[in-house]
Amino acid sequence: MEDRIQRKVLGFQTRAVHTGNEIDKDTGAIKRPITMANSYALPYDPSELNWSSAGKNLYTRNGGSNQQYLQEKIASLEGGEDCVVLASGVAALSGLFFALLQSGDHVIFSSVTYIAVYRQLNELFNHKFGVETTIADTSDLEAVKKAIRPNTKLIHIETPGNPTLSISDIKAIAKIAHEHGILLSVDNTFASPYNQRPIELGADFSVESLTKYINGHGDAMGGSITGKKQYLDIIRTQSQVNLGGAISPFNAWLIMRGAVTLPLRMKQHNENALKVARYLETVPEVRFVVYPGLKSHPGHEVAKGQMNPGYGGVLSFGLKADHDTHNRFVSNLRIVTSAVSLGHDESLIVFLGENDERQYLYPEEFHDGFFRFSVGIEDAEDIIEDLKQAIAITFKHNN
Repeated sequence: MEDRIQRKVLGFQTRAVHTGNEIDKDTGAIKRPITMANSYALPYDPSELNWSSAGKNLYTRNGGSNQQYLQEKIASLEGGEDCVVLASGVAALSGLFFALLQSGDHVIFSSVTYIAVYRQLNELFNHKFGVETTIADTSDLEAVKKAIRPNTKLIHIETPGNPTLSISDIKAIAKIAHEHGILLSVDNTFASPYNQRPIELGADFSVESLTKYINGHGDAMGGSITGKKQYLDIIRTQSQVNLGGAISPFNAWLIMRGAVTLPLRMKQHNENALKVARYLETVPEVRFVVYPGLKSHPGHEVAKGQMNPGYGGVLSFGLKADHDTHNRFVSNLRIVTSAVSLGHDESLIVFLGENDERQYLYPEEFHDGFFRFSVGIEDAEDIIEDLKQAIAITFKHNN
């Protein structure tokens, strides 16, 4: 099957089903088995082996079978030359930064990013390793240009951004970066490769938290970096083998299973989130709602150009209410679950209060507390009805 996949350009859904899969030669099973071994048979003379080599069946920290199968699938879905899969999305992000950056290098990164990126680039890499960093509003191309220095090595953006759903123009930033000999990495987790493929838009790297949409079932952790082999080989050796960020065979197998239904699930996430966002715009008790699929979103036109066929399943909104009322609203929900993460089959909501240390980087409407809402694949009507009844109970109590 893999030979046929490589010889012909097939549709996204077909590649999601077939890439990385093959009939097991030992059992005849039509799905790849889980190979839980942490060690593999050595050649006749192992003395000449490089014990830090990556991607070979030597020791699972160097690379295991299930990891390799998953890497084939993710590279195909992202439209990239090569892929490395690691233990989590944060392992992928830190693995990328650790392998590419040296003391004295300069990094520009989005003002709205996952908290681990903020921690790594605003604190750890510069304090521990002497990497210079600049936070920039990457939705503003002029701000990106102004932040560039002679020693800028990498621009890292997140679009849509977590948690404000800010949109950055991947193609335009890639052009700016490459004109200055700078690499561009994009955290694509909120979009997934179904909706957005940064490599095809000119980025050098696409980073995913596989834990989220690509796995889709809330039961496994993993992360991926897709890009050119010349860089991925460095990342494998330094961040997988020598830092030990390897994914477990079981998690790789679970994510491989989940990825098969990614296109089907994303269609539902896209459709549901748009319906929920449009509903929330009509609710008098809602202070604001932000979703790239809404015409009211300041980055809607850019998102429409680079996100296709949809805008993902995450939105943010706030109520015309105080801190405690936001929490009471969540306690009144019956279908939507109060929990972190996103991209699960079920809808998840988390209240982010007024004391986030990064709030100075957010638009003003986010300063009084808000929800990050990962809309699941339940019936949209049931999700909306749950929001309606929770709002009714919450604000009746207030009155």
